[in-house]
Amino acid sequence: MSKTLIRGAKVLGGEPQDVLIDGGTIAEVGTNLSAEGAEIVEAAGKVLLPGLVDLHTHLREPGREDSETVLTGTRAAASGGYTNVFAMANTFPVADTAGVVEQVWRLGQESGYCDVQPIGAVTVGLEGAQLAELGAMHESAAGVTVFSDDGKCVHDAVIMRRALEYVKAFNGVVAQHAQEPRLTEGAQMNEGVVSAELGLGGWPAVAEESIIARDVLLAEHVGSRVHICHLSTAGSVEIVRWAKSRGIDVTAEVTPHHLLLTDELVRSYNPVYKVNPPLRTERDVHALREALADGTIDIVATDHAPHPHEDKDCEWAAAAMGMVGLETALSVVQETMVDTGLLDWAGVADRMSVKPAQIGQAAGHGRPVSAGEPANLTLVDTAYRGRVDPAGFASRSRNTPYEGRELPGRVTHTWLRGKATLVDGKLT
Repeated sequence: MSKTLIRGAKVLGGEPQDVLIDGGTIAEVGTNLSAEGAEIVEAAGKVLLPGLVDLHTHLREPGREDSETVLTGTRAAASGGYTNVFAMANTFPVADTAGVVEQVWRLGQESGYCDVQPIGAVTVGLEGAQLAELGAMHESAAGVTVFSDDGKCVHDAVIMRRALEYVKAFNGVVAQHAQEPRLTEGAQMNEGVVSAELGLGGWPAVAEESIIARDVLLAEHVGSRVHICHLSTAGSVEIVRWAKSRGIDVTAEVTPHHLLLTDELVRSYNPVYKVNPPLRTERDVHALREALADGTIDIVATDHAPHPHEDKDCEWAAAAMGMVGLETALSVVQETMVDTGLLDWAGVADRMSVKPAQIGQAAGHGRPVSAGEPANLTLVDTAYRGRVDPAGFASRSRNTPYEGRELPGRVTHTWLRGKATLVDGKLT
């Protein structure tokens, strides 16, 4: 592979430095570097980060290729600065066997745009009744370490305990979609003032918080790792903060849309704002931002949930839940966390690369931008501002809540083990 010299980039937002990539590795970091025959990338004023890692992506393949494929999803990931994504198990068939997770893993290898690590289902068919083949999925070529029934909650406490006990043997983690099903039957949006005014079925905060409280206690009892998917309420923040103060091995994620959007947007009845968990209140948004800043919430994860046009362009009650997010995540984090002074760029690297790689055990990702490390890198033009146009998305789906909204920041380059997957904002 040829050499690439990234000239004058602000590594993690710090002082300008040059970074020399040789093959798949960072060969040197310093000032006034030179390399004969190297491709030069002028990066003055731009921020260089380790390649982003998303612990919560829906790639839909196998079974829903009308909304996304591993290829289109990883192209979207590269466009957003990601070099590694974890693919959720709610496919058709469900990724609950070694055969299905290996299929997803191999499709990721073939795509070449982004590493794909499959997440295995906790229960057979996501039905919550019987543990799936956790050990076989871990021992497969895919080497699964994260298990989740995301889209559904592992609501049975006995099943959840058994899953936590099982994955402890290989330091795996159960990622819980915290939603008590009996409390959310017919739910359409956040339960509160707006749902009452609109006459839509409410999704109460306690439906999330009660499951999180139960599961952190189970994790403490078992001595295992639990991860909370898409945490969305102020109460959930307090439970996780309490659990961490007790030394319980819990981690949590927040999505970009829960950092920016509120349930007031549902007044439009535009199904693009229909998501699970639902958009919450301004108070919740403030609590989530503060918790991400202070480390109570460990990471940002996109919950990238593509849907075809017909599943969203319909009446609210019939619309699918979910939003695409890979291509806008970093911009939303800049808007909500960096431009507000809550995080610096080193903090963004920690929450969007280092810690998600650690939680998911993504080898070679989330590493320091230093000599000898794999050249998984993202270059960001932080001074850019522009309106979101989903027509230019690499994702197969367009269900973004940000269409027409002006957001800061633009990923200009992404490198996966030294190979450029995005150059000047265009996929290679």
